[in-house]
Amino acid sequence: MIPSGKPFLPDLKIYEEYLSGIWARNHLTNHGPLVAELEQRLKAFFGVKHFFYVNNGTLALQIAIKALDLKGEIITTPFSYVATTSSIVWSDLTPVFVDIDPLDFTLDAERIESAISPVTSAILATHIYGIPCATNRIQEIAFRHNLKVIYDAAHAFGVEIGGKGVLNFGDISTISFHATKLFHTVEGGGIATNNDELAHRINYMRNFGHQGYEDFYGLGINGKNSEFHAAMGLCLFPHISTLLNRRKIQSEHYDKQLTLASSHLQKPRLPSGIRYNYAYYPLIFETEETMLRVRDALENEAIYPRRYFYPALTRLPYMKTQPMSVAESVSGKVLCLPLYHDLTLNQIGDICDIIASQLIR
Repeated sequence: MIPSGKPFLPDLKIYEEYLSGIWARNHLTNHGPLVAELEQRLKAFFGVKHFFYVNNGTLALQIAIKALDLKGEIITTPFSYVATTSSIVWSDLTPVFVDIDPLDFTLDAERIESAISPVTSAILATHIYGIPCATNRIQEIAFRHNLKVIYDAAHAFGVEIGGKGVLNFGDISTISFHATKLFHTVEGGGIATNNDELAHRINYMRNFGHQGYEDFYGLGINGKNSEFHAAMGLCLFPHISTLLNRRKIQSEHYDKQLTLASSHLQKPRLPSGIRYNYAYYPLIFETEETMLRVRDALENEAIYPRRYFYPALTRLPYMKTQPMSVAESVSGKVLCLPLYHDLTLNQIGDICDIIASQLIR
């Protein structure tokens, strides 16, 4: 079987060494030394001023919204994982969708201003498949209309824009370290900001609002993560370059093998001046019918791609209908091909042969 993705796991003996330390200290959670070490290493890796390790990427978004004290409406993308929208609704705010760019599938910055209303407080955009949004243009619009900016960078581990880590953009950026991600801590997420005041709020909000044991700064929630999860992240750190390089080689092999079928396929365009992480390999087929035929042919050979993202978030049962033609079209025709650390080039060749057989008739 070839799944759509597979978590990378380090040498078990190295993880067990971390476990021995946890047993010896008997410090399992509440900002233990491994969590502190992982935070510092991630802060340096991302090149941000403040970084907070939390228990998942969804809660990271929810804390970001609360830390910015957002009200009313938030402009966001209809093409992302459900957590981007559900975090807004969970916070009793209203998502206002803006359609996506037809070339790179990120939030179309040129459509944002027409969606701004007197009660708009922020823009929440996703770096889809690790492809950065139009950050300069979005910041110009936000500054002109006095809006806050949050970036959902769940897919964007290791991505850089003009030599700067992608988490440096916006008022707050969030990231996921779920087991499905390129870099994971089994479960986990993070919040980055370069603003000292926001960092103070985020720090107490992820720990029930505590100011010491017997006092509180304000409202908070339990966003802490454990020593066991941090240990996994520390085990993966030495492998980051290898994992990134391997994804690049695999993605380039997909490109090469799919050359004959390329006229029937679309891939998202990568902006110039970025360092990409090759976190996913999405293909857009000419029609949903074609995509489903290809998917079925792959599954018949025990190869399991993923419709990611499907459906468009406009179809969520708790959302009012907001037709988004580009996002709805892309979500109906997209298929993410298998991509993970030990997927072989021969397996990629077999996948591409099956795809070509369904397209070139």
